[in-house]
Amino acid sequence: MSGAVAALFGRKKEEGPVVAFWDAPERCGWLMKQGEYIKTWRRRWFVLKDGKIFWFKEERITPSSKPRGVISVNSCLTIKGAEETINKPHAFELSTSVETMYFIADSEKEKEDWINSVGRSIVRHSKSVTEKEVLDYECGGNSQGRSRA
Repeated sequence: MSGAVAALFGRKKEEGPVVAFWDAPERCGWLMKQGEYIKTWRRRWFVLKDGKIFWFKEERITPSSKPRGVISVNSCLTIKGAEETINKPHAFELSTSVETMYFIADSEKEKEDWINSVGRSIVRHSKSVTEKEVLDYECGGNSQGRSRA
């Protein structure tokens, strides 16, 4: 993988604060992920935290766990269902300007929960949206009388 592609997907060591992926994730769970080079499907434990999606071989993660990979959501352009694209149930895709990655959830509800959680994270960590737009997205378009804690 080229350095530019690795940097875009956050797969090399990043500068900035360390994300405590082991503590209170926004979403976590098992997903099938297609391998980067050998296109077989592998079951991985995914964690969404602070604008990053991490994946691991095992569910039990600690501060010393090493992610198998990480994607920064601010590099993501779209996340949407992909059952028809890859002909697999509960599939969804995450696209950047360089690559599209495919995932398979255990159920339709899990798929929708991941799409919604990552979508919210993309909006929350986008540099091009205002605070009001984030509130509108998270509150279903009605931000009146609500404040962000």
